[in-house]
Amino acid sequence: MGEIEGIVSGVLEDVRTAGDAAVARYARKFDRSDATEFEVGPTDREAALDALDPQTRADTEFAIDNVRAFAEAQRATIAPLDMEIRPGVHLGHRVIPIARAGAYVPGGRYPLLSAPIMTIVPARVAGVDEVIACLPPNAHPAMIAGCHLAGADRIFRIGGAQAIAAMAYGTETVPAVDKIVGPGNAFVNEAKRQVFGTVGIDQLAGPSEIYILADESGDPEMIATDLLAQAEHDVRTRVGLITTDETLARAAEDEVARQLNKLATADVAAAAWDDYGEIAVCEDEAAMIAYSDHIAAEHLHIHTVDPHALAGRLRNYGSLFIGPLASVVYSDKCCGTNHTLPTMAAGRYTGGLWVGAFLKVATHQWLEPEGVAAVAPPAVRQSRSEGLDGHRRAAQLRLDRLQIG
Repeated sequence: MGEIEGIVSGVLEDVRTAGDAAVARYARKFDRSDATEFEVGPTDREAALDALDPQTRADTEFAIDNVRAFAEAQRATIAPLDMEIRPGVHLGHRVIPIARAGAYVPGGRYPLLSAPIMTIVPARVAGVDEVIACLPPNAHPAMIAGCHLAGADRIFRIGGAQAIAAMAYGTETVPAVDKIVGPGNAFVNEAKRQVFGTVGIDQLAGPSEIYILADESGDPEMIATDLLAQAEHDVRTRVGLITTDETLARAAEDEVARQLNKLATADVAAAAWDDYGEIAVCEDEAAMIAYSDHIAAEHLHIHTVDPHALAGRLRNYGSLFIGPLASVVYSDKCCGTNHTLPTMAAGRYTGGLWVGAFLKVATHQWLEPEGVAAVAPPAVRQSRSEGLDGHRRAAQLRLDRLQIG
């Protein structure tokens, strides 16, 4: 067992058995917080709102409006179903919101006001009965305001693996949830992995990623700017350019070096570029697409002559940014698409967080007599061939009753 795995396992078990007492103990140990009451009450929520700069509040509400509108449009595409697949055999499904969702809101290096918007607003649009938010005790007060504005029913100052444990198992004050969403550090990620099964989770997120696909029309300055904008997230951010033009590749590399000399967050971005940066020159567009689909980047930009045509040929990515005017920063902050996205090539098999993540599509069926007459005989025969006598009897009983009746 690795060090992080072992630490997290101990935290989870402590919180599961000791509840709030264990949460308080880990708050002192990891967050240097002496709090014994964790919920943010109405007075503190109002104080956080009052302290929020008016323009910051307006910008936050602008982002909430866009995320909500897009989530509502997505929700409208998910419809219930009822059909008669053959005479007398009725099948269907309902679209059912989960009862309670937990949103982990990271503290991080900066107060990321967009984080609670992306996790809480889609849950609200989905119709979740209750949304619980947890954030570290030392998180910026503006984050409490963000959780409130996004629609959290209850907010708790609990961070790290202990927050995941509290939401997964419940404590004296924190209710157990059905699904936990939201990014966090390595301890949070490992905690989500270990509680999966007891609760649902959105994904196991790794460090952020950005790749740019470009041909000879690419703008080196814009490409470098977009790469470094993502690189400043974390020293382990994966950043890359995939291009068919070697001249552009060299120009973009030079431009990255030039911009790093002026970037206020160069200590982080330079480390990411040095350790995880990549420029790949491909023979043609087909090779560029193939390599991009292999990487399955979290954020994928297209800077080509016909970006929309290329977009239709791509399969694996978290979110796609089509054309030079689209930027990850718009999606990260306020344009309306969700920024909680698959990393580590998970874009091969899943998309990002969305309203559907908080919905269950659950099937149902009902039969009329003519439907029983149609499905019972093959069900009896199949059960008999499989040696499942109980199954055979259940199918046959209804057929017998139908024939007697």
